[in-house]
Amino acid sequence: MDHRTGTSRRTFVAGVAATTGAVAVGAVAPGAAPAVAAEPSAPQSVAVLGGGVAGLTAAHELAERGFRVTVYERRALGGKARSMDVPDSARGTRRPLPAEHGFRFIPGIYHNLPDTMRRIPFPGNANGVWDNLVAPAEMSFARTGREDLRIPLPWPGHRPAELTLDEIRAALTALLDTARSIPLHEAAYFVNRFLVFLTSCDERRDETWERTPWWEFLRAERMSYDYQRILAVGLTRNIVATKAEEASTRTVATLLEAFTFNALGRGADGPLDRILNLPTNEAWIDPWVAHLTSLGVEFRVGWTVRELVHDSGSGRIGAVVIEDPQGVRRSVTTDHYVSAMPVEHARRTWGAALRAADPQLARCDKLETDWMTGIQFYLTEHAPLLAGHANCIDSPWSLTAIQQARHWPSRDFPADYGDGAAVDCLSVDISEWDRPGILYGKTAKQCTRTEVAREVWAQLKAAFNDTGRTVLKDSALHSWFLDPGVDGLGTPNPTNEDQLLVHPVGTFHNRPKAATRIPNLFLAGDYVAVDIDLATMEGANASARQAVNALLDRTGSAAARCTVRPLFRAPELEGLKRHDRLRHRLGLRNALDVG
Repeated sequence: MDHRTGTSRRTFVAGVAATTGAVAVGAVAPGAAPAVAAEPSAPQSVAVLGGGVAGLTAAHELAERGFRVTVYERRALGGKARSMDVPDSARGTRRPLPAEHGFRFIPGIYHNLPDTMRRIPFPGNANGVWDNLVAPAEMSFARTGREDLRIPLPWPGHRPAELTLDEIRAALTALLDTARSIPLHEAAYFVNRFLVFLTSCDERRDETWERTPWWEFLRAERMSYDYQRILAVGLTRNIVATKAEEASTRTVATLLEAFTFNALGRGADGPLDRILNLPTNEAWIDPWVAHLTSLGVEFRVGWTVRELVHDSGSGRIGAVVIEDPQGVRRSVTTDHYVSAMPVEHARRTWGAALRAADPQLARCDKLETDWMTGIQFYLTEHAPLLAGHANCIDSPWSLTAIQQARHWPSRDFPADYGDGAAVDCLSVDISEWDRPGILYGKTAKQCTRTEVAREVWAQLKAAFNDTGRTVLKDSALHSWFLDPGVDGLGTPNPTNEDQLLVHPVGTFHNRPKAATRIPNLFLAGDYVAVDIDLATMEGANASARQAVNALLDRTGSAAARCTVRPLFRAPELEGLKRHDRLRHRLGLRNALDVG
């Protein structure tokens, strides 16, 4: 299937559609007349509820197949993936300073999202938006009071980071220090545990390891501080905002497995670490919206979904109640509905009748979310950090960060953004909001917005300015911007409009399928069950593809189905997994599991 040619499929599906209905939008009123049916030859209509990665993906796939699509988004297209403007920061002809919910990270383990990106045109790019991905040359574990552990990320065709003699000294010191701080027997034990998971059959993963916390799987409580911080916490709290003591081993180890094979060049779409070479909206979201508009997709931004109304007579969604930008509630009636909102927002729109019609919707109440939110610091001097992501492994608030201007070669940051004084943006993710910090002794939720900024800055300096170098200077701090989705900080009831799905043990079994028992309702979002069991843009994209395929199956459409590519599975391990399946069914441990 050529995903770039949507015209012929649009024409074909429009011609074979048996029944259709245009989206009817009108104020809710008692006894209102039903919408007038469209002509039988008109394409079927779909309301996509939510304009994040899942919603835009569903709209993309549906529009290519000839459906009439309207996307309803309460706030801004792109969802958590979008970038945004810092209010009142532009001067002269410059753009506002670029901000974001959190920095974008698109590793080579992703396949479905990159496929979509290749199909989004971008001027001068042969492979569309996908060509805007660049690979940082390195990453680091930034230690407090110790040399940072810098890790090169080699990839064919990519030039490694150039290091000074002093940086080479520091890198070797950090490597030897880490090797000494994690005893050899602990390193060997971790390797054994990883091999146990690699050779575990799917049944053992889904049943045993899904119910085993990562902390327990690694026996972390018995191990050294560095074993705990790097191998237990570093792979959970700092990356997916899930506590190591609660995170499902299935989820964390599946991610580790995928990254390991990615680093080995196996089954990868590209390098281990990839970011965009421009602010997200410039590089990706705005071109995507423009492309979807050219395909006929309509957007209703500022419209908030309030309820999906279940028609008990037909068993279908009869309408969806949506509040328009003026606060007027309206009833939207269409042929099909794709709920593409984050789970914490989507489940508020499912009433008792709808939940009774499909029990998997009620199980979504058991899914959990947590806070992982970004803050940006704008600098008047380039800080000598590194060419990639830094994981502040010892920071109480589990900070990860990246300098962005150096990865945007087509932008002259001070000439293009803000007031001309800021030359760089240090984008930071805060993953731990319930642990006291080092400056005020308060959790992030207990701090005011200004205190959060000061605390994060202090923790960054503790991680980077601790070995004789002044990497971050107070005098170079121009300004900061904290995600506006966070509100009420420093009060008894702080809120976060953009929480992240987390993965405590048992979560996998409560994730719904894209197809529901309601004939015209489909689910898309990173909480929907897909092969990558993680709250990611890849999961959102894959779930939207599954939702579209389910819709095509329900309607008997002749259109080509969306390709949904699973995570890479090393063929040489399949025999060992088959052997483990037999042992699992006999009630035996994995053959490598020494306890």
